[in-house]
Amino acid sequence: MRHFAERLQREGMSELESVRKADLFARCRNALQGQESLAFFVPGRIEVLGKHTDYAGGRSLLCALERGIAVLATPRTDRIIRVTDATSGETRELALDAAAEARRGDWSNYVAAVARSLARNFAGASRGAEIAFASDLPASSGMSSSSALVIAIFLVLDAVNDLHSDETFRSIITSKETLGNYLGAVENGRSFGPLAGDLGVGTLGGSQDQTAILCCRAGMLSQYSFCPVRAEGEVSLPEDRVFVVAFSGVGASKTSNALHQYNEASLAVSEILTLWNEAMARHDGCLADATGTNAECAERIRAMIRASRSAEFTPHRLLERFEQFVEESYDIIPQVSDAFARCDLVSVGELVDRSQYNVETLLGNQIPETIALAQTARELGADAASAFGAGFGGSVWALASASDAEAFSRAWRDAYAQQFPTAAASSEFFVTRAGPGAVKL
Repeated sequence: MRHFAERLQREGMSELESVRKADLFARCRNALQGQESLAFFVPGRIEVLGKHTDYAGGRSLLCALERGIAVLATPRTDRIIRVTDATSGETRELALDAAAEARRGDWSNYVAAVARSLARNFAGASRGAEIAFASDLPASSGMSSSSALVIAIFLVLDAVNDLHSDETFRSIITSKETLGNYLGAVENGRSFGPLAGDLGVGTLGGSQDQTAILCCRAGMLSQYSFCPVRAEGEVSLPEDRVFVVAFSGVGASKTSNALHQYNEASLAVSEILTLWNEAMARHDGCLADATGTNAECAERIRAMIRASRSAEFTPHRLLERFEQFVEESYDIIPQVSDAFARCDLVSVGELVDRSQYNVETLLGNQIPETIALAQTARELGADAASAFGAGFGGSVWALASASDAEAFSRAWRDAYAQQFPTAAASSEFFVTRAGPGAVKL
């Protein structure tokens, strides 16, 4: 497994984390009984900023984690996709078929979404694979383990079927950013240009996670806007700074009532856009298109919201959602990117505090555990700290000095255990640099 570690180091992963991946690949090899011919590493991601902005066409500031999913695979001659979780030993089997189904709430739902989409969208997709994966991402933590699995399955099936030679694929998927956009559609079930959508996985998200996982580079924070995905630039993470990530121990599960709560933020955006398009006789595709039409548009939207008579949302709720989106996308994120560029970490911290306040009071997707984690991190001396991911559970990142990161992590964990002992029993704290995006090994 040494060659995998060496390749990951060449991609920019720290030596310590790349060596730790050897165990993940060893588990995969055991599951496949040494028959692998393809290998990938697919990271999770940190949403530094960009809370529920991507599906509205807003901005995000992103980086890849040094944790993620190790994948080994070998082609089959039929259409069967057999996937094994090399840690738990669980195996799921389904066909590369437009009618592929899996039980909701099971991780095979993500495999099925990829299988259906590829079979429907690309005539060249006709071969399955034996796949084994192992992850060091905490499950349901808001670090995009589900999107990482979707991408891992896609990368294997892409390689097995040589999709890049498919005429339809080559004409539509022209870059990593476009691929991230497409795989976001695979998850949310929407059509992508001429490529038909379907059920997806039940979430109404965008393509932030997929873009970060595919496109981010080691040591860098990448700024993107969405609908469609557009790279707006990147800035270096200071060499003497790392992220300490705290999984609260409360899973950000996208099932049942949690799924409804997650989708509520997306549906509120859709309601605002509908109000705008109907009032202005327009056909804007996302909220960013409406907001950016001219300088007066935001005020017009606010007036429309105040006068709205929505059956699903109060004007107050829609106004909260709109204000959080506008400030995050057009004010906070550009200023944070500029502050990082000039190494002004004091300004970074103050701006991130504003973002965290808005997500607590306007977006409304935080829980006491994540609120306390962000507050405590700042009290312990973190340059900045913010919850990230879908919300209603999940994780918080803190920016800390690399030389003191382990001590900071222990102090943060101990303080959390005193406040929330039950959740802390399932929590996980770790240090990571900004890692490389998905890589074929």
